[in-house]
Amino acid sequence: MTHPPAAPDAEALYAELLRLVRARVSAEPDLQLVGIASGGAWIAERLHADLGRAGTVAVVSSSMHRDDFAQRGLASSVQTHIPFDVNGASVLLVDDVLYTGRTVRAVINELFDHGRPARVGLAVLADRGGRELPVSADLCAARVDVPAGQSLELARDDAGRLRFVLEAIQP
Repeated sequence: MTHPPAAPDAEALYAELLRLVRARVSAEPDLQLVGIASGGAWIAERLHADLGRAGTVAVVSSSMHRDDFAQRGLASSVQTHIPFDVNGASVLLVDDVLYTGRTVRAVINELFDHGRPARVGLAVLADRGGRELPVSADLCAARVDVPAGQSLELARDDAGRLRFVLEAIQP
């Protein structure tokens, strides 16, 4: 009997991503963390706190620049909030799962609506492959295999603990 694959341990992956981001921030103290709504924003909030950074966390939404906007519509829950001058800034986008690259493309377009950063990098908890666009993460806690027909979703409980859930993709 075969068992379905287990979802990766999101807390263990977060610890690895924190280590990677901490090293990057120590080399580049002015690096601005920007969470991609929603899972990336959760991770960016924790990174911001664990790194002892002051101020509010920047969040960017992909809603206005999605190539599937007609099907998805506008997500009303999270809007872009960038509390720093994007022009000339070194930005590290933070997300939960890198898959096709389409969300990252949309977020970069949104970021450039707010100014022209000097550099944009990407940090993710998990890279599941399956790219449709030439996008890669600068910092990645793990590369994971996700069975065809399933998605890897990040969840957060009331205490802020993260976990991954494998879900069947609805046709």
